[in-house]
Amino acid sequence: MDFWPEFLASSWGREFVAGGVGGMAGVVSGYPLDTLRILQQNSHSASAFSILRNVVSAEGPVALYRGMTAPLAAVTFQNAIVFQVYSILSRTCDPSVSAKDPPSYKGVYLGGIGTGAIQSLILSPVELVKIRLQLQTDAKSKPPQLQSPKGPIDVAKSIMRAEGLRGIYRGLSITVLRDAPSFGFYFWTYEYMREKLHPGCRRTGEESLQTMLVAGGLAGVASWICCYPLDVVKTRLQAQVVSQYPPRYSGIVDCFQKSVREDGYGVLWRGLGTAVSRAFLVNGAVFAAYEIALRCLF
Repeated sequence: MDFWPEFLASSWGREFVAGGVGGMAGVVSGYPLDTLRILQQNSHSASAFSILRNVVSAEGPVALYRGMTAPLAAVTFQNAIVFQVYSILSRTCDPSVSAKDPPSYKGVYLGGIGTGAIQSLILSPVELVKIRLQLQTDAKSKPPQLQSPKGPIDVAKSIMRAEGLRGIYRGLSITVLRDAPSFGFYFWTYEYMREKLHPGCRRTGEESLQTMLVAGGLAGVASWICCYPLDVVKTRLQAQVVSQYPPRYSGIVDCFQKSVREDGYGVLWRGLGTAVSRAFLVNGAVFAAYEIALRCLF
């Protein structure tokens, strides 16, 4: 009974809970656009509107939320870990800054890189399951033996049965390569932009809701632009199933070369508009929810 009061009384406990609140806000606000991005990256059509129209007409708007259960549960926990780890690493990476002052921009960037690499261990299996669910088509007309798994747990079990632990962590390397630098840009952009929009707020913590939303949105945009080609390759690698033998892509370099050869260099930026739109919306919500939750808890 005494766990929660003691947990929330600690600084790291408040960071953990506020990060989880931010994670939930981000998933719910941007999931339909994330589904659309995944469908674009794994198809030969670059038109978001045509894909959206086809999905909604065939399966209804609910199809855009397919697979949300796994990331909603996992990203809430993952985001809680991310903000907690970041708050520690941003100061550890530049110990010359006083504890009474906000972390330096150097500490923010290096702490973000470390945070991105660590959180990939949690995120990689979750994104694998999410991508498999998002790429499923309506299976009602198929015979039972050909129907796809219906939920995240079913998908995870089927991957483990067919491919083992190695299969569930398919795409881990490319996820680390994507997330380490992108999280550095992510946190650096947020801290830099909120200080520019509201001078002195990094020290006082009194920025407005508008500043949180805009700085968070721009942080999300910056993090996606710097790593987007890697995300396209990651999606294509994780969309493969073990029944495809020989596999379409043997690794990161092979996937990159074949994708460019078949669809041109433009394929590496396919779906960027959708991703950037979603990133601004989602990360504005993430940082606003995180900062507001922190204020409530403090």
